[in-house]
Amino acid sequence: MKKFGILIVICLLCIAGVSLSANADIETQKISLNGSTSMEKMVNALKEGLEDQYPELQMEPQFTGSSAGIEAVLNGTTDIGNSSRYLKDEEKEKGLSENIVAIDAIVIVTDTQNKVNDLTKQQLIDIYQGKIRNWKEVGGEDLPIVVIGRESGSGTRSAFEEILGIEEQCQYANEVNETGPIIAKVQSIPGAIGYVSLDVIDETVKPLSIDGIQASEETIQNGQYSLQRPFVMATKGSIEQQNENIQNLFQYIASEDGRKIIRAMGLVPVL
Repeated sequence: MKKFGILIVICLLCIAGVSLSANADIETQKISLNGSTSMEKMVNALKEGLEDQYPELQMEPQFTGSSAGIEAVLNGTTDIGNSSRYLKDEEKEKGLSENIVAIDAIVIVTDTQNKVNDLTKQQLIDIYQGKIRNWKEVGGEDLPIVVIGRESGSGTRSAFEEILGIEEQCQYANEVNETGPIIAKVQSIPGAIGYVSLDVIDETVKPLSIDGIQASEETIQNGQYSLQRPFVMATKGSIEQQNENIQNLFQYIASEDGRKIIRAMGLVPVL
């Protein structure tokens, strides 16, 4: 009986060994990404979906800002540089391919107690240039406007200022390094105004319409909402020149599953 028990244990160990060997045969292939903090929510959702469909693929994203991501893909330290702005001509001249995977809206937010619901584009420009300094000048209460924005080098800031034509002209009371702190400051400072991606909007802040148009998938697609920017996954060379793993990633993003994920993030898919 004791010998029979030992044989059973040995057989079980052998089976476990075969199973472990089979799992070991699935070699994980890693895809590195670096860049825009505004793209973090979308990238992490795509990462989960991709790894369900391709268990052998593993996305390794970092979120250090658009400019850092572009520099990383240029110097070969990452496979994909995530940018929440269009690539500059000089970046394209260095061999980068501008792969736009989604369109995002930049939404203007205030604290929830603010009485203003809508701004014209010109009013928004005047607020960020410091020409309008009190909410009563745009139909609100007698309350100083506290202008919040992203740090220099942020893709969100670059896109926001470029869309409005106010590069290097903004007068910020506070500059922060990530999207989350924009929400935190706006909700906690009476009179604050800031800009964030559509997909991070929650009930703690109040989104404003621009020229009477609220940001939505429909108004982004038809171009009515003016404050919109691309989510770019930049590669050194075209997608077709990338290795099979990276090509599989882009194929997944372009698939119906990938497009569903992008839409679920409040974005408009492009690929």
